[in-house]
Amino acid sequence: MTWSVRLSGPAYARRYRSAIATVQPHRLIAEGEYFLNHFDVVVIGGGQAGLGIGYYLRAAGKRFIIFERGRVGETWRGQRWDSFTVNTPNWANSLPGDPYEGDEPDGFYHRDDLIDYFEQYAAKFELPVTEGVTVTGVDGNGDGFRVTYEDASGAADAVTAANVVIASGMMQAPKIPGIRHRFPESLLQLHASDYRSAENLPPGAVVVIGAGQSGCQISVDLIHAGRDVYLCTSKVGRIRRRYRQRDVVGWLDDIGFWDVAVEELPDPAMEFAAQPQVSGLGRFGSTLSLQSMAREGVRLMGRLSDVEDGVLKTDDSLAEHIAFADERSAEFTRAIEEWISSNGVGAEAIEDDPNDVPAGPEVAELGITELDLTDAGVGSVIWCTGFTADFDWLHARVTDENGRPMHKRGISPVPGIYFLGFPWLHSRKSGIIHGIDEDARFIAEAIATRT
Repeated sequence: MTWSVRLSGPAYARRYRSAIATVQPHRLIAEGEYFLNHFDVVVIGGGQAGLGIGYYLRAAGKRFIIFERGRVGETWRGQRWDSFTVNTPNWANSLPGDPYEGDEPDGFYHRDDLIDYFEQYAAKFELPVTEGVTVTGVDGNGDGFRVTYEDASGAADAVTAANVVIASGMMQAPKIPGIRHRFPESLLQLHASDYRSAENLPPGAVVVIGAGQSGCQISVDLIHAGRDVYLCTSKVGRIRRRYRQRDVVGWLDDIGFWDVAVEELPDPAMEFAAQPQVSGLGRFGSTLSLQSMAREGVRLMGRLSDVEDGVLKTDDSLAEHIAFADERSAEFTRAIEEWISSNGVGAEAIEDDPNDVPAGPEVAELGITELDLTDAGVGSVIWCTGFTADFDWLHARVTDENGRPMHKRGISPVPGIYFLGFPWLHSRKSGIIHGIDEDARFIAEAIATRT
């Protein structure tokens, strides 16, 4: 009996490529019967989380398979624009067992470079990634689980597993508020995950809604392409890219910022705060601030409140948003200086950073609260309003009334189901590549103690 699957790894295909392979499944004996296609672990998701746990499962000698709906790193392939660069430096984007050894540790992967790295990693450690598979159900099956799926052709099949790791992340379903229906039908509206470049948009100005990392970076991409850009801002902190000749991510490691556990947050609402504004564009990245974007020509507005008769309206919160971002940056700087002083550490001189200079009142005064979309020549609207997860296929009581995973450090209430790669799974760094190693190792150890 054979089965055809798309696999990644040198054991099944040429190095760094996926290919259709015919594999003879192992026969496992249980209760006197032969069972085909049974695994110790099924991992759902072939991004950084799925690959990270795969490394530890391989080291532990587990029989496992990684299901990926598209190709390795599909979220990075299909939900990032053409000029996208990762916001953390290369040295912080290494997966388990594979520290960065390149020539640009303080550089920043372009989207395609990161995807190449993921493919090479899967091949290097011979991880059994099955591409083009959409999981349609995870159901209890005796002491384990039955995982049903469809391949790229729509053919259905199933495997069984003693354990299931959900490594698909939260970036599954774009989240766009209902106010989108109030915009004129003539405008193209798309989510940030569907934006690729200014060339793919209709002619005219662009309204960008949301001032998190994606909203700010897309605004800069558009302004550099010669478009008129109107940015509806929101309350988001920022950090300077480099401080004392060193990338801020390293300083944040030192001061313990990344290691703050979710239960240590002074305000539970902080779990849902947007990632701070910053950019990986440039040799050493760059600081990104509302005032720096305004200098480049982005027209700043407050938070979107209404669209009436073709006129976009915002509240007057722009000054508050600018001040909040400036203060967060100053707080990070103070925390770094306190750590340097407390630990007696030598540090380089503080470099000038024009983008980090706090804004004067004139920046907010130049903002606007109303925009006639026709008069401004707006042709498109980009929603940078985040994502939500879709777990309808997960037929176990492991999500709450809001559809969010229920777990304690990735271990769900249902024995054998685990989550990995989600924001605040354990600590602040859980949702970024920099935190995958620690969380993946913990989940792999939990699986080892159970099986």
